[in-house]
Formats: sequence, structure tokens, C-alpha cells
Amino acid sequence: QSPAVGADPFSFVLAVTFAASTAFMTPVGYQTNLMVYGPGGYRFTDYLRVGAPLQLLLAAVTTLGIALIWGVQP
Repeated sequence: QSPAVGADPFSFVLAVTFAASTAFMTPVGYQTNLMVYGPGGYRFTDYLRVGAPLQLLLAAVTTLGIALIWGVQP
């Protein structure tokens, strides 16, 4: 555990890993988003409209999951 924060350092690694892998709000955030962008006839705002709620949901689930499993110890 980190004495300054009181949390497992692995929990921070997980937070960064999940944050880096959940880029749904732009077509250039992930390879498959960009692959279907042109052929699917999608617009840039389509990714924002669908990706923003999904991004918020996964941010909440990830944060709560990490806090429950590797929570801060007093």
C-alpha cells in the first residue's frame, strides 16, 4: 500500500488502463470505430451521442468496482 494515499498502487494502474481503453466518443479513439466510420455512413456526432453515455457508465462502474475491490484502507 502507498503510505501517502492509503491505497493499493495496482488500483491506480487499473484506473489508467481502463481509462485508456474506453475511448468511445470519437471515431479515432479506437481502430474499429475508424474502420466502420466511412463505410457505415456515420457522422462524427453519432459517436459522441452514443459514446458519451457509454463512457460515463463505464467510468462509474470502473471507479466503483476498483473502490470496492481495492478500496482505500484507513
